[in-house]
Amino acid sequence: MKKHKTKIHEALIIEPIIYSDARGFFFESYNQLIFEDLIERKINFCQDNQSLSHKGVLRGLHFQVNPKAQGKLVRCLHGKIYDVIVDLRVDSPTYKKWEGFVLSASNKKQLWIPEGCAHGFLSLEDNTELAYKATEYYSLQHERCIRWNDPSLKIEWPLSDYIISEKDKNGISFSEWENISND
Repeated sequence: MKKHKTKIHEALIIEPIIYSDARGFFFESYNQLIFEDLIERKINFCQDNQSLSHKGVLRGLHFQVNPKAQGKLVRCLHGKIYDVIVDLRVDSPTYKKWEGFVLSASNKKQLWIPEGCAHGFLSLEDNTELAYKATEYYSLQHERCIRWNDPSLKIEWPLSDYIISEKDKNGISFSEWENISND
């Protein structure tokens, strides 16, 4: 596996080494020892999740607050997404910055999203399947959502017609999050 640094502090693109021949391909999608070496710390994934989204589905920007903050390792099993991270860590050099990435079944890249970052994605194709590992169990009382179109973040989503859940439409603004998190 190869790592590529991103603009977001501690977030990484992980690229597998792919072995291809006339039969197809093989790659190691996760190896804890190698992954810990890449992120330079110990990790404990405790929950795996999978989702299916149609073209135009936008999910996010989701995160969990302490003590249940989640790190996530995201990969696309089928289709293609535009994946976005927003750094919510006040002490981070990239606080309030965002970055977007294309993850697809064909490029086989994975995205490491450290604890303290919000995550959202836009499905660019029908029947897009994502799988991700989480470092903390899902917790309803610690779950939060910042609006995907918050004007202060200026996220540049690649499509213009979205399918969004009511819950995500009702996410809070980034400034509301700042006020809550500073209390």
